[in-house]
Formats: sequence, C-alpha cells, structure tokens
Amino acid sequence: MNSAYLEIAAANTVVAAVSAFIAGGFIAGALVWAVQIGMRVRRLELRPPRPDEQPRLPAGGAIHEIREMREPDEVPVAKDESERLMPYELHHGGGKLSKNQKPPTWSPGSSGSFGSGGPGHT
Repeated sequence: MNSAYLEIAAANTVVAAVSAFIAGGFIAGALVWAVQIGMRVRRLELRPPRPDEQPRLPAGGAIHEIREMREPDEVPVAKDESERLMPYELHHGGGKLSKNQKPPTWSPGSSGSFGSGGPGHT
C-alpha cells in the first residue's frame, strides 16, 4: 500500500472537516444576523393594543347575518354604438333587492351533485 495515497486521503478528510466547520459557522452567523434584523424591525412596529383598546360589541349585542335574494342589474347601453361606457356611467355591482325573497331549492329530476347529470337523490 502506498503511503502517499493515505496522506492525500487524510488531507482530504481534514479539508472536508474544516470546510464543513466554516460553512456551519457562516450559516450560524447568517441566522444570528437575521434574528437581529427581525428584532430591529419588530421594535419599529406599532405595539399591540391594550385590553381597554380592543373592539367592543355594539350596545344591541352581536350583529347577525342577513340573508336576502338579489337580482342582477342590467348593464346600460351606450347612446351611440361607437362610444364606450365609462366606469362612472355603470351602476355598482350589488344589484337590487329581488321581489321574491324565497331561496331557490332543489327540485326533483334536476341534475345530481356538481352538475354531473346524475339522478340526484335516489
């Protein structure tokens, strides 16, 4: 067996160990630096609200959900075919309150779940 080969292998092992140690030190230093930056940023943020600054329930209690049926608004037609509608000429997107407030229900014979066209409830 050649002793030069063993010396090269030992040198490679030492170089690998030293480079791993240097890389680990670099990563640890980067993590310490990131934590310091995070602490500096956190110090500049607003403090969390105190308990007396927290939102309170209204005097009438909790507000509950309101369910209402809406119908779409028609898009107005431009006066001249060559001109276009500007955003201020359009209505808001909420639509208007429907006269029929009964919610739609499942009707027998309609499609199955997710519109698959299946028999639905059997």
